[in-house]
Amino acid sequence: MTDLLSEQAPAKINLTLRVIGRRADGYHELESLVVFADLADTLSLAPAGEVALDISGPYAAACGAHDGNLVLKADANLRARVPGLRAGRFHLVKNLPVAAGIGGGSSDAAAALRLLARLNAIAPGDPRLFEAARATGADVPVCLEPRARIMRGVGELLSRPVGLRALPAVLVNPGVAVATRDVFAKFAGMTGSAIALGAVPAGRDAFLALLAAHGNDLTPAAIACVPVIAEVLAALRALPGAQLARMSGSGATCFALFASAGDATAAAGHLSAAHKDWWARAVTLG
Repeated sequence: MTDLLSEQAPAKINLTLRVIGRRADGYHELESLVVFADLADTLSLAPAGEVALDISGPYAAACGAHDGNLVLKADANLRARVPGLRAGRFHLVKNLPVAAGIGGGSSDAAAALRLLARLNAIAPGDPRLFEAARATGADVPVCLEPRARIMRGVGELLSRPVGLRALPAVLVNPGVAVATRDVFAKFAGMTGSAIALGAVPAGRDAFLALLAAHGNDLTPAAIACVPVIAEVLAALRALPGAQLARMSGSGATCFALFASAGDATAAAGHLSAAHKDWWARAVTLG
């Protein structure tokens, strides 16, 4: 009997997000410096029987119908490319908020592809994995190997991994789900830097200066959909030691960077006490 397989599905954070333009097919061309947090969902696979999915954890109820889950979509997309693919019963422990701008569902799908690759002896660099990831969702390819990268196009153009020092941070979600399509419907045009991201500097001061020059173009549109995002950003900027505060993805999760893990932990505790209905976590990004 094959042992249970397990993978972590870490939160994906957009440190920057530039909307370059809209393509003829309706999709938007993006550019984003993406990192991952040491906070994750957990996905396991019991290799036996029919393909199925169980979900537990604090955000299980928010996941909706199982048949629309990206884990099962990833399985179907890889199955269409790998005849005789072995699978089984997935179990997702949903620790991350849903529809929160931190790529939880996409990271879950990427974890499913990694599990299926392990079970079926598919090499990590097999192009069928990347093709299945692209077919599953725009953010899934960058989550296949969760390392800091610059993501371009509609998510399919990935830089080599970017070497970053560990970034102590706080993630905050006000408990409001945000639909990406609604944010793009409100998007009125680029508000950040028109300059493409170049080399990512190693020094912290130079790195923070780079981030300051490249914001998140979707922030005004997300605030128009969910005004409390502005309150979250203001609360983060007011925290002692906060070096930069920004929204991730299409929201509503926002983050602030700190000089030390201790500062981040103290800030998360302060926010949790002041806003008991907000989800606040101290994390390390990288």
